[in-house]
Amino acid sequence: MEIRIRRPSSEELKELGVESWPIWEHEEAVFPWTYEETETCYILEGEVVVTPDGGPPVTIRAGDLVTFPKGMSCTWDIRKRIRKHYSFADED
Repeated sequence: MEIRIRRPSSEELKELGVESWPIWEHEEAVFPWTYEETETCYILEGEVVVTPDGGPPVTIRAGDLVTFPKGMSCTWDIRKRIRKHYSFADED
């Protein structure tokens, strides 16, 4: 299981309909998380280091389009207040 990160174009964001996705915000904090569904998110503001259980830490910043796989457990370490659009979709 791996976290996929890329820098999308504005055209790609429009095609995906990212602006219509809900927004989630969180202050600096450290907490465990498990993905019960595949999540794709677009980071609007902030920075977070996500460390999958048994894997290397991944730094995620504003402008990144990120996909977290279903079933992944990890630790979120929010370094700068995070604000993101998000969408859940199972990829069975």
